[in-house]
Amino acid sequence: MNIKTVLVTGASGKLGKAIVPALVEAGYKVRVTQFQTPIKFKGASTVTGSISDPRFISKAVKGMDAVCHLATCKEDKDRFLDVSIKGTFHLLEQARDQNVKQFLLASGDASIGIFYSPHPQPLDENAPLAAYPGYYAFSKAMEETMVNQYHLQYGLNTTILRASWIHGEDDTLAHMTLSQPDFGGPVWEEMATTKRQHSFFAKKKEGVGCLVHSNGNPFVRHIVALDDVVQSFLISLGNPVATGETFNIAAASPFSYDVLAEYVSQKLSAPVVPFVCKEGFDFAIDINKAKSLLGYKPKFDVFQMIDAAMEYRNSGKKRSALRYKG
Repeated sequence: MNIKTVLVTGASGKLGKAIVPALVEAGYKVRVTQFQTPIKFKGASTVTGSISDPRFISKAVKGMDAVCHLATCKEDKDRFLDVSIKGTFHLLEQARDQNVKQFLLASGDASIGIFYSPHPQPLDENAPLAAYPGYYAFSKAMEETMVNQYHLQYGLNTTILRASWIHGEDDTLAHMTLSQPDFGGPVWEEMATTKRQHSFFAKKKEGVGCLVHSNGNPFVRHIVALDDVVQSFLISLGNPVATGETFNIAAASPFSYDVLAEYVSQKLSAPVVPFVCKEGFDFAIDINKAKSLLGYKPKFDVFQMIDAAMEYRNSGKKRSALRYKG
């Protein structure tokens, strides 16, 4: 494949803001779609409209060799059908009609259920689509199904990059610490049941959360650094081995909350505070397929994510506003 021009949807999101500059730097001619959030990228052009509008999508796709479909709306009941279902359908239709060389979908491990149900370990690309409750997870399962069908039915060259929970800036630190801002789940204050736990929030005292099962064993979870997800798109774009394939994109290994909590505790000189979660299951993601076929090499483990998060905070940079905390 000779990919020179790339359309990116969802460019105003966390992943889009990182992928677009990387594509420009790599020498691609990039066009981004814009809807509610005005955004400009140096070296990229912008088209404004709704991806649920087939006429807009026809114009947006025109002249593009590849489409990177990142647009999502998380837990938005009123909009997810327009963005995830109609938008993905119209993009696929135009990619087929206009002979786009490659269609890349940013999916998520929410589509395979992760911590909401028990799974064989680790989860590989053959895991069945079994989204956990919520519109976002459901939308990812639907998007993957549509993308796979367009490959099977019409021979469209598709690639699904199924990323784990994406962490950038100081996200990992925000997740592990009890102080604001919260990032993703669990929300520690909502889980507080003991006098000691409540005191940290009442006194605005810093602590480090450690998620444990009812039996006291720490939860095991798998996440991924933003930079590594960007890497997965760059090495998939124009790569013939990615044709019709789904790849899990995650850190090199999962983490245990007790080990990470102790690491953060030492960095911040703050106590570890265990929180019991009676629901949920441990999970790990198998990334061997991406490593062997794509040459994917994750650069960040969770400890490096914490180090990068602390460096980000210490630099005085302002945390980006998120429409969805997770």
